[in-house]
Amino acid sequence: MNTLVRMVMMFLFLILGTHVSEAYNTCPKCGSIDVPYPLSTDDNCGDPRYKVYCNNGILEFLSAAGFSYKILSINPSAYKLIISPPPIQKGTCYSSDFSSEGLKLDENLPFNISTHNTVMLFNCSDHILFSPLNCSSISFCRQFEYNVEEGIGCKNTLCCHYLKDSAMTSHMIRIRAVGCTAYTSMVNMKPGSSFDSWTYGIELQWVPPN
Repeated sequence: MNTLVRMVMMFLFLILGTHVSEAYNTCPKCGSIDVPYPLSTDDNCGDPRYKVYCNNGILEFLSAAGFSYKILSINPSAYKLIISPPPIQKGTCYSSDFSSEGLKLDENLPFNISTHNTVMLFNCSDHILFSPLNCSSISFCRQFEYNVEEGIGCKNTLCCHYLKDSAMTSHMIRIRAVGCTAYTSMVNMKPGSSFDSWTYGIELQWVPPN
């Protein structure tokens, strides 16, 4: 009986100790956003493998190419966060991360792009027509070009959309001069939904620490 009690107490100690450790290592808020464990804004909190950055009260995610994306929301229970798509530069059809060739994640870190993102590509070269992407006249991207101010510079360019699924790379949304030069993304887009109901963002997920 004493052995059983000791085992139960040891189990409780390990469980409670883990939660206390996580709570103790949680980073402070960045602006209005809580920074849950294991995300880390500082060497003294969180897990350094899950690095994010707090710049003047704005929480940001840094790509492998060094481009910063604003973090819009975090769902720690689902191990997910949503970053803002890079703006398309005014009067052009080039995303602001064009020089970085779009979003690239470090494959050695525990983050990847989830399968809940519908990506729209703009100003594409003709070879994209050989891909399985939807480049038809009823593609979602047409609504963006004609109804959203940010998309005006891409009007009448070749555009396509696709659902980021598990068959595609989970570490990149690529743009480049010989492909497409701009993109945006929506999270959990419903088929047939109107542009004024879209939720802009790129959902990332992380593998929880061992």
